[in-house]
Amino acid sequence: MNHLTRSNAGEHTPHGPPLILKHDLPASFVLFLISIPLSLGIAHATGAPLMAGIISAVIGGVVVGALSGAPLQISGPGTGLVVIVAGLVAQFGWAATAAITLAAGVLQVALGLTGISRVVMSLSPAIVHGMLAGIGISIAAGQFVVVLGGTAASSVPANLALLPGALAGASQGSVITGAVAIAVLLLWPRVPRASLVPAPLVAVILATSLAIGLRLGVSHVDLPDSHALTFPELPRGSAGTVVMAVVTVALVASMESLLSAVATDRLHDGPRARLDKELIAQGTGNVLAGALGGFPISGGLARSSTNVAAGAKTRYAAIFQGLWIAVAVLAFTPALELIPLSALAGVLFVVGLKLVSLERMRNLLQHGEFAVYAATVLGVVLFGLLEGVVAGLVIALLRALYRLTHCSVRVEGNRVCVRGSLVFLGVGRLVRELRAMPQGQTVVLELHIDYLDHASYEAINDWREGYERLGGRVRVDEVHDTWFDQANQGKPGRHKTLPGPLPRWFAPWSHWQGTPDAVTLPAQRASSASILAESDPMLRGMHEFERRSAPLVRPFLHELAMRGQRPQQLFITCADSRVVPNLITTSGPGDLFCVRNIGNLVPMSSAGDKSVGAAIEYAVEVLNVSTIVVCGHSDCGAMKALVNGSAPRGSHLHSWLRNAEPSLIRFHAPTAPGCAELPVADRLSVANVAQQLDNLLGYPSVREAIVAGTLTLKGLYFDISNARVYLVDPDRNGLEPVRAPA
Repeated sequence: MNHLTRSNAGEHTPHGPPLILKHDLPASFVLFLISIPLSLGIAHATGAPLMAGIISAVIGGVVVGALSGAPLQISGPGTGLVVIVAGLVAQFGWAATAAITLAAGVLQVALGLTGISRVVMSLSPAIVHGMLAGIGISIAAGQFVVVLGGTAASSVPANLALLPGALAGASQGSVITGAVAIAVLLLWPRVPRASLVPAPLVAVILATSLAIGLRLGVSHVDLPDSHALTFPELPRGSAGTVVMAVVTVALVASMESLLSAVATDRLHDGPRARLDKELIAQGTGNVLAGALGGFPISGGLARSSTNVAAGAKTRYAAIFQGLWIAVAVLAFTPALELIPLSALAGVLFVVGLKLVSLERMRNLLQHGEFAVYAATVLGVVLFGLLEGVVAGLVIALLRALYRLTHCSVRVEGNRVCVRGSLVFLGVGRLVRELRAMPQGQTVVLELHIDYLDHASYEAINDWREGYERLGGRVRVDEVHDTWFDQANQGKPGRHKTLPGPLPRWFAPWSHWQGTPDAVTLPAQRASSASILAESDPMLRGMHEFERRSAPLVRPFLHELAMRGQRPQQLFITCADSRVVPNLITTSGPGDLFCVRNIGNLVPMSSAGDKSVGAAIEYAVEVLNVSTIVVCGHSDCGAMKALVNGSAPRGSHLHSWLRNAEPSLIRFHAPTAPGCAELPVADRLSVANVAQQLDNLLGYPSVREAIVAGTLTLKGLYFDISNARVYLVDPDRNGLEPVRAPA
C-alpha cells in the first residue's frame, strides 16, 4: 500500500519503503562518501578541530534533514562561512566560537518565525543561476588542484595561482585516480541500466580499487583519531563585537541556506522549499552544533545538487547520510581511509562543471538577463557567495532603473505608439514627437505601457488639450492597461478619454474595423495588393496582430518552435465560426490540439472517414494528451439539418451527417430536466456530444489509454447567446454548470 504525503503545492507525492530503498538509500551513500572529506576539509581550513566538521555533518543530516522545509537540500559545515569562522577562531578560540554558533542558531529560529525568508523568493532567476554557476566554477577550480595532487585553496584566484605549480609537480597516482573517477562519471550514463547504480558511487569504488591494486602513492581520507567533544564557552571581548559576530554568522548561514534551497528547487520537480520552515530547521541545527562543539551549519548547494543528481526523492537521503557518517567514523575508520582524495575530487569536479549550463546562458541572453547572470558569476568566483549575489542585485536594479526611465516611441502616420514605462525622466522624447504632429488631424496615441507616473500624464494631457483647441482630435488607445484613463477620471474640467474600439482579441472584425478610428495600414505603393489590403478585413486583422499581439505572444511561440508542441488536450468541436476554442477555454498557443468539422462528429472507427481517426491516434499515441474534449454548441446548423432532413441527398453534407445517425437514436432517450427547456436542435446537440464520447471508445488507442489511467474524456456544450459553457453528462444527456476546481 502506497503512503501519500501532501506537498506544499497541494499535490500528493507517493513515498514509502520501496521508493526510499530504490532512490534515497543509494543517494545517501553517495552523499556520505562526499560529505566526509568536505566536512573534514572545511574544518581543517578554519583551524577548527576536525571532529567539529563531522559533528556538523551528522547534525545537518539527521536533525536538519528531519526538520527541513527543503527536503532535498543537504546541510552540513557551511562553505560560505570558512573565512568568517577562521577569523572567529583566531580571535576568540574554538570553544567561544561554538557559543557564537549556538547564539546564531537562536537568532535564525527567531528570523524563521517572522517570515522574513520570503524575501529570497524575489531574487531574479538570473541571480540564482549565476550563483549556481559561480559555485560550480569554484568547486571545479579547487578540486582540479586536488586531482593534480595539490591542496585546494579557499578561492578561485588562489587556486588559479596554485595551478602552474600543481601542473609542474603533478602526482601521477592522483592524476590517474582522479581521471578514472571523471571518466566514469561522464561515461556511466551511456551504460544500459546505468541509473540503477549512482555514477559517483561507481567512480569512487573503481578509483579506490585501482589505487589499491596498482599501489599508487596517493593521499587518502584522514579521519581524526580523537572523538572528544568541545563544549561552548562565553566569548571574551566587548559585547558589541560578540553581537556582531553572532549576527554575521546567522545572516551568512541563513542567506547561504535559503539561496541554496531556492537553487536546489530549480534542479528537481519535487515539492518546493518552505523557506521559513527551512530557516527554523537550520537554526535548530546550529543550536545543537554549537552546544556540542560543531562547525556552523548551512545548506550546501554542492551536496544538494549531488543529492538530486544521485536520484534522491525525499528527506530520508539526508537523514541516512548523517547516520552513515556517524557509524562510519565510529566503526569503519580504516576502510574509509582507503578512499583517495583525488577520486572524491574528480567527482566534485564533474558536479561543479554541471552547474554551469550553456543552455541556461543562451536563454538568459535571449531575455536580456545575461549581464545580471555574468555579474553574479564573477562576484561569486572572485569574491564569495554573498558578494556575488550583491553584485547581481546591483546590476539587476540598475537594469530595472534603466527600463523604468526609457520607453520606445514610434510614429506611423497619424498614430504614435509608445512601449515601456512612462516616467518624468523619459517623457521628454514623447512630447517632442507629439508636438511635431501636423495640426488639425485625428491623432491616435497608442499606449503599450506598464506604468505611467503623474508627471507624464500631465505632460501628455497638456499637449492633448492644446492640440484639440487648435482643431485637432486625440484618441488615447490603451492596449494592456488603463493608466491614463485612471489618471483622467475625476479631474475637474477634463473630459474622459475617448473610448477606443473593443479589444481586438475579443471583438469580431466588423466591431473595430468599421469604426472611424480603425487601424490605418502603412502607406504602400498603389497596386492591387495594397487595394486588397485596405479592403480585406482578414489582412487588416493580420496587420493588427503584427502590431499589437505578436510582441506579446512571440516568446511563447519561440519556445514552442524550439521544443515542439506538447498539448494536454485534444479539442474536437464544430467548424461554426461563432465557436472560438481558445476564447471559451482561455487557452493560448500550445494548449489545444484542435479538430473541427461540421457537427463536431467522431465517426466510428469502422467508418470510411479516416481524417478524425488519424488526429485521434496522433493526439493519443504521439502527443500523449491527457484529455479528449468534444464540444457542441447551440444553434448548430448540422443538428438543424439532421432534425429537418434538409441536407440534399447525394451531397457531401448528407453523406457526412450519416455519421450522426446514432445521435438521433440517442436523442429519443430520456432527457435530463435541465435540457427539457432547450429547443429541439439544441437538445440534439447535447445528445450528439454524449454519442461522440461513446464513439471515441471505439478507437483502440483511446480504450487502452483510458484503461491505463492516462486519458479522460469530457463533453462540453457552448451556449452561444449567453456565452456559457456547460459540462455534458453522457449518462443522462444532461448539462451541468462548470465550477472552479476545489
